[in-house]
Order: sequence, then C-alpha cells, then structure tokens
Amino acid sequence: MPITSGIRRDLPPKNGHGSCGCASSCASCGCHSTFGKKMLFTLLGVLMVYGIFYFGTLINNNLKKNQFIGRMDKSERMVTVNGLGKVTGNNNIAVTTIGYSNTDKEVSKAQLDNKKIMDQVMADLKKLGIEDKDLQTDYTIYPDYNYTQERGQELKGYRVNNSVTVKIRDLSKINDILGLAGKYGATEVGGLSFTIDDPSNLKDQARGKALDDAKKKAAELAASLGVRLGGVVSYNEYDASNDTYYPKYNTISAEGGGMGSGAPEAVSGGSKDVLMNVNITYEILP
Repeated sequence: MPITSGIRRDLPPKNGHGSCGCASSCASCGCHSTFGKKMLFTLLGVLMVYGIFYFGTLINNNLKKNQFIGRMDKSERMVTVNGLGKVTGNNNIAVTTIGYSNTDKEVSKAQLDNKKIMDQVMADLKKLGIEDKDLQTDYTIYPDYNYTQERGQELKGYRVNNSVTVKIRDLSKINDILGLAGKYGATEVGGLSFTIDDPSNLKDQARGKALDDAKKKAAELAASLGVRLGGVVSYNEYDASNDTYYPKYNTISAEGGGMGSGAPEAVSGGSKDVLMNVNITYEILP
C-alpha cells in the first residue's frame, strides 16, 4: 500500500500570493489588479483637484490684471485741498501764579513758616470767590547748598517752594488777587495770561467754516481741470490756534494796592482767534 503525505494540498498557504484566496501568480492575481486600479484612480483624482485650483488661480489673476490695463492707478487719480476757518472769541478767564519760597536748617521749621504765608493767601482767595476747582498747588522740598572756595559745598538748609495757580473767572478781581502777594509777603508771582475757558463751541464753528472753504476750493479746482470729483478718500484736521497771549495794561496805578507802585489799575483780557485747518482728499472720477 502506498504511503501518503500528511500535508493537505487543498488548503491555501498562509503566506504569499495565495493569502487572498487564490493561488495565482503575481501577473494574473485579480486581487492585486483591483487594488492597483483603486490607487491609480485616487492619485488621478488628487491631481485633478490640484489642477483645477491651479488653473483657477491663474485665470483669476489674469482677470485682475486685465481690469487695470490702460487705466491709471487709483492713487494717481486724487486731489487734495485744504480749508481754513477762523472764529474770534473774547478771553473770559485769566490765569496767574502766587507762591512763597523759604529756607531753614530744619525741614519742619521751613514747612511751618511756608504754611503760615500760603494759608493766608489761600484763605483770601476763597473769600474772593475762587473755587477749589480753579486752584492747583505745586509743592516741592529740596536741600539748598552754598559753595565757597574755602569750605566748598555746604548745606544752607532745606528750601520749600509752595505755589498755587489761580484761574480767575471774574476779571474784575484780578487786582485784588495779584495784591495778595504783597499783602502777605509771597515771594513769587507768575505772569498773567488770558484765554477762553471752553473753546469747543468756537472750534465747531471754525471747523464748519474750514469745511466750507475746502469744498469751495475743490469745486473751483475741478471746474478748472475739467474733471469730476468722487467721494472723500481721506480727511484730517488740526487746531491752528495760538494760545499765547500777552496782556496789555490800560493804566498804571500810582499806589497799586498790595503789589506796590507798579500794579496795573485795569487789565484788558482781549480776544483770541480760534483756527481750524482741514485737509480733504477727493477721488477723481474717470
């Protein structure tokens, strides 16, 4: 009786091409052929998507370029005009500074002596109707030195500077307020200046005049050039007012209150010009 092998030849091998259920060779295996086709179609699909985006971008860019062929750049089709508006208003407040400065070997003593003078000044300012909102104090303390060739630098003491800036709304009280310095021995009196307390309303009026001036110039310029103006491209403005004012004294008093013989009897507040300058850029229509 012939002896047969224990290996079953009807079972597919565990590895190799026969693992998909067939025992065909690489060239004729249907499983590998189907997988390869799927990979090829996927790759072709990806390439088509990239191609669509690429050509779409090229077409879009060419269309944008064609829109500007034969046309000037927009920034070259603009015109800028400026306008100036001026409104004159009467100065309604005056500003001055009254202060006292002293030195002592002891800081506390210097502070106390300074306080006695300035407390009297502040009390009288309140009696004259000056409100706290119109008073601004500046207070400093620093060492005061004296220098000699024999001894070099020596500490004289400590200097206390105490001053108050006063906003005077009732101009008829200017002389009384300035006289407080001589009355109590204040050593520092600042200059007197005049201004408008709230110029916002005057600025609005000046801006309106400046805009009218700019619009008029733009219309005249467009007519001269034979072009049409479109919308506003840009706008800016600035306050061209000059706040510096030097008061003139009307008369000089012979007895001048607490300030001495040089005190003004009457002071003119004068007026101030509020200026607004505007710049407007218009588009020139094709």
